[in-house]
This record gives sequence, C-alpha cells and structure tokens, in this order.
Amino acid sequence: MIISWNTTNQCNMSCRHCYRDAKEAHPEELNTKEAKALIGQIAEAGFKIMIFSGGEPLMRSDIFELIQYAAAHKLRPVLGSNGTLITKETAYKLKEAGAMGIGISLDSMNPDKHNQFRGMKNAWEWAVRGMEYCKQAGLGFQIHTTVMDWNYHEVLEITDFAEKIGAAAHHIFFLVPTGRAANIKEEFLSAEQYETLLTDIVQKQKYVNIEVKPTCAPQFMRIAKEQGVSFRFSKGCLAGISYCIINPKGDVQPCAYLDKPIDNVRRTPFSEIWRTNSVLQELRTMDYKGKCGTCIYKRLCGGCRARAAFYNEGDYMGPETLCLFDGGK
Repeated sequence: MIISWNTTNQCNMSCRHCYRDAKEAHPEELNTKEAKALIGQIAEAGFKIMIFSGGEPLMRSDIFELIQYAAAHKLRPVLGSNGTLITKETAYKLKEAGAMGIGISLDSMNPDKHNQFRGMKNAWEWAVRGMEYCKQAGLGFQIHTTVMDWNYHEVLEITDFAEKIGAAAHHIFFLVPTGRAANIKEEFLSAEQYETLLTDIVQKQKYVNIEVKPTCAPQFMRIAKEQGVSFRFSKGCLAGISYCIINPKGDVQPCAYLDKPIDNVRRTPFSEIWRTNSVLQELRTMDYKGKCGTCIYKRLCGGCRARAAFYNEGDYMGPETLCLFDGGK
C-alpha cells in the first residue's frame, strides 16, 4: 500500500498545473511532532511506501528527520520533487536519512518549454543536475512527466532520456482538472489521444529496461492486457483501496486529484480513518456507475475516480469519461 503526504504547501516554483496551488507555506501545516505521530499511524495501518511530496518537500526544514523517522518505522520513504534543490550534499543527506528513491519532474526535452510550464528559469538544467547528484549518491531516482497537448509527441523521447541518464522508471501523469490545472483544460489530451499514447507507452515497455508507468490513466491496464504486456501492478486506480493522500494541514483525501477531504488526522487518528471512513469503504466496493460498472475490466482498471468526480458533478463512483472502451458488452 502507498500513501502520499504533502509535507508543505511551500514551493520554489509556480507550476501551471499544480493540484495543490502551491507557493507559500500554509499556516496550519502539521508540525514535526504531529508529523511523527502521523507516520506512526501510517505504519500501524499497514502501509509500506510513504511518499513525501509537496509543494516542494525539500523546503521543509525537518524533512531529513522525518524521512529517518519513517525508515525507523519500517516504511519505505520516497520523495516527489521538482529536483531543483538537490545539491550534492542534499542527495547524500537524503540517502543517509534512509530515503529509498526520489521522483523528479521533467516535462520536455526542450528546456525552455519545461521552464515555462514550471514557472522557473533554469528549472530543466537544475532538475537534470539533481538527477546526476542522486546517481553519485547512490540514491535511486525516476522521472515524472505531466502530459499536455504540447508535449504529447515527445513523451517516449523522455523515456529514452530517462533510461540513458540512469533513472529507474519513467512515470507519466495524465492530468485531472483540479487546482491550477482547472485553468488549462484546453491543453489536456482528448480521449483519442489518451488511447493512442497509452498504447504507445505499453508497447514502449517491451523495448526499454526501465519501468514505464502511466498515472491517473488506469485504462492502461486494459490496454496492457489486450497487448499481452506484463506490468507489476494489479489495478489501475488505487484511490481509497490501497492509496490515499494527506494534505499539509492533515486533511485526508482518497487521491491527490479527488479534491474531497474526508477527515483530518488532528481530529481522528489516520489508522482509524483508513479503516472506517465511509467514502473509502464505498470506493472499495468498486460498485461503479455507467460503463465503468459493467466493464469487463472493472476490477483491473477501475477508471480514474478523480476524473469521474470532476465530469460527473462530484460523483466519484461515476463513469470515466476519457476512456473509449465500451465495456466489452
């Protein structure tokens, strides 16, 4: 099971698609003591992988202490970062603290395009520099790419770059219109582009020695099965089933893009939220509506629950609108 904690809302970038609308730290962010209590509850709930994300997690002053604390609780600490703050010293400190890997954002092979999207000069150069420092420190890293209509045709080129530079994986994020991303919907892919790119990604996995994984496009599991390509994953959308996210001030959501706080860890211990919350229990039934409910790949794919909520007036059990498959009926 995987959990992501937005450690802070503070960020040194102004990314055009940020679901957290990150920039300044939130005044009610969990402090070190509260964060350690949360980590203990996450371990108690049976989670294995803990993602420290943001904002930019490296802007949190106690991040190394918290990573070390998570590792001591038998969690596998990893980070989601824009990579620009990874100095040689930082990479070694992350490794020494017990970090097991870091995902670094790279959205284009054209530095100017990446920098414009991320709202920061030199973002591309510094992110790639961070990857090299991680490699020197023996800290595994992977590349994260957000897909838009303007970088759609270079995604697989980034996969080749990821393999060449020594990344362990290339994870490709398909946007959901939440946070700042709601303002750039015209740059999203169409359903037809989704299907084409997902098919290309699945085929690409045959020819590279790193993991290539679409995120927030669970229909890739159906395409992989149809194409006879094996992935290590058992289900597409994990929201509320074996994954959830906690925001900087302790609100729990089924996933990062399903903007539906269901409780707060200051009010209810996380382990109790995970075990008893009614929204999470409903997601685990997989009693989806529309074509997702009758689809032969329902349990393999599950449809993106965040996208279902956005396009179905908040109904997170509704059908996934950007899937072309008719359900197999």
